[in-house]
Amino acid sequence: MTPITETEDVTRMPDAGPNEPTLSNMRELVPARPAGLPVPVVAREAHAHRWWLRIGLALAVLAAAGGGGYYWWQTLHPLVPPGIAYGNGRLEADEINIDTKHAARIAEILADEGDLVKAGQVVARMDTRDLAASLKKSEAQVSQARRAVDEAIENVAQQKSQLLLAQQEYGRAAVLVQKGFQTKEVLDQRQQQLDAASAALNAANLRVIQFQHALDAATHDAEFYTVEINDDTLVAPVDGRIQYRVANVGEVLPAGGHVFAMLDTSYVYMDVYLPTAQAGKVKYCADARIVVDAYPKVAIPAKVMFIATQAQFTPKTVETRTERDKLMFRVRVRIDADWLRGRSDAVSSGLPGVAYVLTDPTTRWPDWLHVSATK
Repeated sequence: MTPITETEDVTRMPDAGPNEPTLSNMRELVPARPAGLPVPVVAREAHAHRWWLRIGLALAVLAAAGGGGYYWWQTLHPLVPPGIAYGNGRLEADEINIDTKHAARIAEILADEGDLVKAGQVVARMDTRDLAASLKKSEAQVSQARRAVDEAIENVAQQKSQLLLAQQEYGRAAVLVQKGFQTKEVLDQRQQQLDAASAALNAANLRVIQFQHALDAATHDAEFYTVEINDDTLVAPVDGRIQYRVANVGEVLPAGGHVFAMLDTSYVYMDVYLPTAQAGKVKYCADARIVVDAYPKVAIPAKVMFIATQAQFTPKTVETRTERDKLMFRVRVRIDADWLRGRSDAVSSGLPGVAYVLTDPTTRWPDWLHVSATK
């Protein structure tokens, strides 16, 4: 076999026969190069060609990835015109704890995690048998006090009749004494009877007041136990979604024990952090938009509800312009309640997104931030 020289082209073999060397078996046919001999020029060129090919492929992949990433970024974060500040955040909703007012045992659970509840809807009931017994006792006392008041009123009517009779007898006795047909002693007796009837009437009126106060006290006791029982019937304070169920049926909870944690779906907001130059231009109730990653083509109307008075993420004492530029202020943007009504399933707490705030009232929202009627 003739050794391959530097002037031969190993890639061009137009007349190669079945037993002649080909590109597939060239590596096996080339004899091992003795140590110390220089690498053939053709082999070095082929090796360099393969490295350049690999580098070109890597650059093409990086270019494609960069172009795709740029397209994705432009899709999620289109160009924002001047006069609009924006920041990343997550949707949040106010969390409300549904707790017990008194120490009691849970008798019934009527809601579970993930349920949408309405304001006033009963979600749990505590064991109130002891309070119910006390309520019945108070109601019996109310009934008894009411009958006592009725009896005292009838007694007043009787005493009025007695007083009228005493007045009439005293009048007749006075006339007879003047005509000499009756003694002075009888007139004194009639005066005494009149005074006694008047005092009895006053006492009857006082007893009516006394029994009326007793009736009021018994009524207040009954109302107190009614309120206690109602407070042990746990209801949702607002429209929202049950996030956590903390306790189960049969558990004895202390006063203030947690039963549910719910989210107020009527108050959904996003906290974003803006640098000093932008936060200083934001005004309360400024118009805003929220775009969540789950619905990138939906602009949600919102308003600025809070602007922090103190910066965060920086030292308390800032002396240089560079440090002042690092100041970040928290700004809360709340979703419009009317727009949110009926969309609590789509706009839920925890969704990441971007909040856009108008820092210049004369700036017009771009088309992709116009409020959409869908979602």
